[in-house]
Amino acid sequence: MAASLARLETEHGDPLAALDYLALSIHNFHDSGNTAVIRAPLASLAAFLARLGHHESAASMAGFALSPLTSATFPELATATAHLRDVLGEATYESLARKGETMTTSAMATYAYDQIDQARIELDAVSK
Repeated sequence: MAASLARLETEHGDPLAALDYLALSIHNFHDSGNTAVIRAPLASLAAFLARLGHHESAASMAGFALSPLTSATFPELATATAHLRDVLGEATYESLARKGETMTTSAMATYAYDQIDQARIELDAVSK
């Protein structure tokens, strides 16, 4: 449920609520050991971070999140990936995506929490 709410919030709602739901979703999948489905909220987070201008972290996360399931289920990941390739350049994008692809699930979850915290701080500062 948290993953679905996160996706709705990233597209149509409150960005801070989206980050909360993304963190909860990632935590739930990581805590349960669901290494396949954790890619779904990470794909959503990657697309969201790309829209927020966090290009490097979005590229690394996209590299980890990319799978046949996420490609089919999250078309926003393909849009974000194309945008990131354009903004970062092909070589830089590929390097960052490869870095994400080689991370363990635990390392990516920790990285995602850190990126969520950074985005939350920026969004809090803008809203004040």
